Order: sequence, then structure tokens, then C-alpha cells
Amino acid sequence: MNQIRRPAVAGMFYPANKQSLGHDIHHYLDQAESETVSVPKALVVPHAGYIYSGPVAAFAYKQLLPVKDIINRVVLLGPSHRVAFHGLAAPQSDIFTTPLGDIPIDHQSIELIAELPQVIISEQAHLEEHSLEVQLPFLQEVLTKFTLVPLVVGDADRFEVAEVIEKLWGDEHTLIVISTDLSHYHGYNEAKQMDRATSEAIVNLNADQIGYDDACGRNGLKGMITLAVQKQLVAEILDLRNSGDTAGDKSCVVGYGAYVFH
Repeated sequence: MNQIRRPAVAGMFYPANKQSLGHDIHHYLDQAESETVSVPKALVVPHAGYIYSGPVAAFAYKQLLPVKDIINRVVLLGPSHRVAFHGLAAPQSDIFTTPLGDIPIDHQSIELIAELPQVIISEQAHLEEHSLEVQLPFLQEVLTKFTLVPLVVGDADRFEVAEVIEKLWGDEHTLIVISTDLSHYHGYNEAKQMDRATSEAIVNLNADQIGYDDACGRNGLKGMITLAVQKQLVAEILDLRNSGDTAGDKSCVVGYGAYVFH
């Protein structure tokens, strides 16, 4: 019998109703712009509740619509908010499910990285983690069919993360998705300044310029940037806003950015 990881934040971070969820995602996608000229190798996307970060995430996911039949494997990395551990955690589950349906886990790929000392198998790390879960409905709406390699990133340095991504790199059929928000709980203008500096670091592929307070998913992000330098990729900003722009309250905001790597 298949082991299923069921949604932990459906009805909180995004609608639990299939029709409402699909409607919301397509509403965000309709408002976003697309600049895809080739198959993206990686996306960086935020992971808050959809009313806050959905409009920004849509700018990244819209890049996939022209290549929805090409990408068939997604390697998804997001930070751990609930469980403390060293390294990167893969799940035991065979299926991740959302209100939009089931996504098969690529255990063959997980076996490929399980030999690395920084990779652990931990269902606990995945059970309540939202940083990966909120990306799944978007992926289900923009891709035709795909398998998933979900990795929760704990205390890991950028070289440990880069080594894992390198093992899973694949070809144009594999997409890397890095889930991260930017600055947290600053005033609107201060957050804009911080997030602009972080965006410049991402585009310039300068992982060392991204500090502890700049991005909650910095470990995964810095690992991706490290590998992007080796692979001679180019990073572009697709959208940069914060919760003050999307949800209205500018007194204390969280930053969100969408980026693509080619």
C-alpha cells in the first residue's frame, strides 16, 4: 500500500476546495507576465499564504506554461519551519496529495542521493512543512505530468546543498524549484531596501551576500546559486514585492521574489 503525505495547510495557506484553488491559481497566472525564451532550469518562488505571495509566485510559474509538456521531474527544496535537523530530508511517502490530486514521488532519484551523508530520510520533516506544499498546486496547474523529488532543507551549508542538486541535475526534463521568502517583519521601506539587495545578490550569483535575515530558505537558495556559478547559468528577476504590496498592511511586511535561472 502506498504511503501518502496529505496536505497540512490546505484551507489555511490556500483553498482546500479543488475548484476554488484552481480558480485562484489561474487568476494569479492571468495577472503575471511571461518572458520564457527557453526551458528554465530553476525557479525561486515564495511560500506564504496565496493571498500574500501567490501573485509573485505566479510570475515564476507562468514561465513553465510554454514548456509544460517538456518538464516531467521537479526537484523541490524548501526550508524547515517545524523540525530541526542537519542536512536535507527526503520523505518516506510514495505520494504527495493536494486538493488537485496526487503527485508520485521519484524514489529512484531519492535513492541516488541517499548515499550522501547530508541526506536523511524523515517523514516527520515533511508532515507539517508548508514551504514545499504550497508550491505543489501551482506545479500541478502549469505542468502536464511530473514526478517529485521533495527535499526539506535543514542546517546545511551551500556546498552540501549544491552537491545534492548536482546529483539530481538531469536534462531539460528536470526543473529545480527553490522555495524561499525574503526579509521578514520589517517596515515597508526597510524591507524593500533589503530585498532589493538580496535580489541583486541572486542575479549576480553572489551567494555570500545573502545573510541570515535576508531569506528564510537561504540554504537552498545559496546552494542553487553555488551550482549556477559552476554551470554558468544566468539568473533573472521576474517579480519583487512584499506583503504590503499584495495584502495591504505596510507596517510590518514579508518580502517575496520570483526568479528564473537559464
